[in-house]
Amino acid sequence: MNKVILMGRLTRDPEVRYSGGENANAIARFSLAVDRRFKRNGDADADFFNCTAFGKQGEFVEKYLKKGTKILLSGRIQNDNYTNRDGQKVTAVQIIAEEIEFAESKNAQSSQRPATAGTESRPVSAGDGFMNIPDGIEDEELPFNF
Repeated sequence: MNKVILMGRLTRDPEVRYSGGENANAIARFSLAVDRRFKRNGDADADFFNCTAFGKQGEFVEKYLKKGTKILLSGRIQNDNYTNRDGQKVTAVQIIAEEIEFAESKNAQSSQRPATAGTESRPVSAGDGFMNIPDGIEDEELPFNF
Protein backbone atom coordinates (compact mmCIF):
# COMPACT_ATOMS: atom_id res chain seq x y z
CA MET A 1 0.00 0.00 0.00
CA ASN A 2 1.29 3.47 -0.92
CA LYS A 3 -0.55 6.15 1.10
CA VAL A 4 0.66 9.42 2.57
CA ILE A 5 -1.21 12.04 4.61
CA LEU A 6 0.36 15.48 5.07
CA MET A 7 -0.72 18.72 6.71
CA GLY A 8 1.19 21.86 5.88
CA ARG A 9 1.31 25.21 4.14
CA LEU A 10 2.04 26.01 0.51
CA THR A 11 5.47 27.60 0.21
CA ARG A 12 4.63 29.39 -3.04
CA ASP A 13 1.70 29.96 -5.37
CA PRO A 14 0.88 26.82 -7.39
CA GLU A 15 2.02 26.50 -11.00
CA VAL A 16 -0.83 25.22 -13.16
CA ARG A 17 -0.78 24.17 -16.79
CA TYR A 18 -3.14 22.15 -18.94
CA SER A 19 -2.34 19.04 -20.95
CA GLY A 20 -2.85 19.23 -24.72
CA GLY A 21 -5.55 17.51 -26.70
CA GLU A 22 -9.31 17.67 -26.70
CA ASN A 23 -9.57 16.38 -23.11
CA ALA A 24 -7.23 18.92 -21.50
CA ASN A 25 -6.52 18.17 -17.82
CA ALA A 26 -5.17 20.57 -15.20
CA ILE A 27 -1.74 19.75 -13.82
CA ALA A 28 -0.96 21.74 -10.66
CA ARG A 29 2.48 21.69 -9.03
CA PHE A 30 3.15 23.14 -5.61
CA SER A 31 5.45 22.76 -2.63
CA LEU A 32 4.19 21.92 0.86
CA ALA A 33 6.06 22.74 4.10
CA VAL A 34 5.25 20.24 6.84
CA ASP A 35 6.43 20.95 10.39
CA ARG A 36 8.30 18.15 12.07
CA ARG A 37 6.83 16.80 15.25
CA PHE A 38 10.13 16.97 17.14
CA LYS A 39 12.48 19.92 17.07
CA ARG A 40 16.25 19.79 17.11
CA ASN A 41 18.06 22.24 19.45
CA GLY A 42 14.90 24.30 19.84
CA ASP A 43 14.80 25.17 16.14
CA ALA A 44 11.58 24.70 14.21
CA ASP A 45 12.19 22.10 11.52
CA ALA A 46 10.07 21.46 8.47
CA ASP A 47 10.18 19.11 5.54
CA PHE A 48 9.38 20.36 2.06
CA PHE A 49 7.52 18.15 -0.40
CA ASN A 50 6.93 18.69 -4.11
CA CYS A 51 3.31 17.85 -4.88
CA THR A 52 1.31 17.40 -8.06
CA ALA A 53 -2.46 17.36 -8.51
CA PHE A 54 -4.23 16.33 -11.72
CA GLY A 55 -7.69 16.92 -13.20
CA LYS A 56 -10.37 18.22 -10.84
CA GLN A 57 -7.89 18.35 -7.95
CA GLY A 58 -5.58 20.46 -10.13
CA GLU A 59 -8.47 22.83 -10.92
CA PHE A 60 -9.25 23.08 -7.18
CA VAL A 61 -5.61 23.97 -6.48
CA GLU A 62 -5.61 26.62 -9.22
CA LYS A 63 -8.83 28.23 -8.00
CA TYR A 64 -8.48 28.17 -4.22
CA LEU A 65 -4.89 27.66 -3.07
CA LYS A 66 -2.07 30.16 -2.78
CA LYS A 67 1.14 30.68 -0.83
CA GLY A 68 0.52 30.23 2.89
CA THR A 69 -2.72 28.24 2.60
CA LYS A 70 -2.83 25.41 5.14
CA ILE A 71 -4.11 22.16 3.66
CA LEU A 72 -4.57 18.50 4.49
CA LEU A 73 -3.46 16.31 1.61
CA SER A 74 -3.75 12.57 1.09
CA GLY A 75 -2.13 10.84 -1.82
CA ARG A 76 0.74 8.59 -2.80
CA ILE A 77 4.50 8.87 -3.08
CA GLN A 78 6.04 8.50 -6.51
CA ASN A 79 9.68 8.22 -7.58
CA ASP A 80 10.85 10.38 -10.46
CA ASN A 81 14.00 8.77 -11.77
CA TYR A 82 15.66 10.30 -14.82
CA THR A 83 19.02 11.00 -16.41
CA ASN A 84 19.97 14.68 -16.61
CA ARG A 85 21.82 16.44 -19.44
CA ASP A 86 25.18 15.54 -17.90
CA GLY A 87 24.31 11.84 -18.01
CA GLN A 88 23.90 11.56 -14.24
CA LYS A 89 21.02 9.57 -12.79
CA VAL A 90 18.76 11.70 -10.63
CA THR A 91 16.27 10.32 -8.13
CA ALA A 92 13.53 12.58 -6.84
CA VAL A 93 10.36 11.97 -4.90
CA GLN A 94 7.04 13.72 -5.35
CA ILE A 95 3.63 13.46 -3.76
CA ILE A 96 0.68 12.79 -6.09
CA ALA A 97 -2.34 14.43 -4.45
CA GLU A 98 -5.54 12.42 -4.48
CA GLU A 99 -7.56 14.42 -1.94
CA ILE A 100 -7.03 17.99 -0.73
CA GLU A 101 -8.95 19.80 2.01
CA PHE A 102 -8.54 23.12 3.77
CA ALA A 103 -6.95 22.66 7.20
CA GLU A 104 -8.14 25.97 8.66
CA SER A 105 -11.06 28.31 8.25
CA LYS A 106 -10.99 31.28 5.92
CA ASN A 107 -11.21 33.52 9.00
CA ALA A 108 -8.04 31.95 10.46
CA GLN A 109 -6.24 32.42 7.13
CA SER A 110 -7.25 36.06 6.87
CA SER A 111 -6.19 36.77 10.47
CA GLN A 112 -2.61 36.05 9.41
CA ARG A 113 -2.77 38.80 6.79
CA PRO A 114 -2.74 42.46 7.82
CA ALA A 115 -6.16 44.08 7.76
CA THR A 116 -6.75 46.90 5.33
CA ALA A 117 -8.02 49.98 7.15
CA GLY A 118 -11.00 51.87 5.83
CA THR A 119 -12.26 49.22 3.43
CA GLU A 120 -15.84 48.13 3.61
CA SER A 121 -16.55 44.48 2.86
CA ARG A 122 -19.79 43.09 1.54
CA PRO A 123 -20.74 39.69 0.12
CA VAL A 124 -19.94 39.29 -3.56
CA SER A 125 -20.79 36.38 -5.82
CA ALA A 126 -17.71 34.43 -6.92
CA GLY A 127 -19.37 33.53 -10.23
CA ASP A 128 -19.55 29.85 -9.31
CA GLY A 129 -22.83 29.97 -7.40
CA PHE A 130 -21.17 30.61 -4.03
CA MET A 131 -21.02 33.88 -2.20
CA ASN A 132 -17.69 35.16 -0.90
CA ILE A 133 -17.70 35.86 2.83
CA PRO A 134 -16.17 39.26 3.53
CA ASP A 135 -13.19 39.59 5.85
CA GLY A 136 -13.97 40.62 9.41
CA ILE A 137 -17.14 38.57 9.86
CA GLU A 138 -16.87 36.49 13.01
CA ASP A 139 -17.66 32.76 13.00
CA GLU A 140 -20.56 33.38 15.43
CA GLU A 141 -22.29 35.45 12.75
CA LEU A 142 -22.30 32.57 10.27
CA PRO A 143 -24.90 29.77 10.31
CA PHE A 144 -22.09 27.20 10.31
CA ASN A 145 -18.61 26.84 11.80
CA PHE A 146 -15.45 25.24 10.45
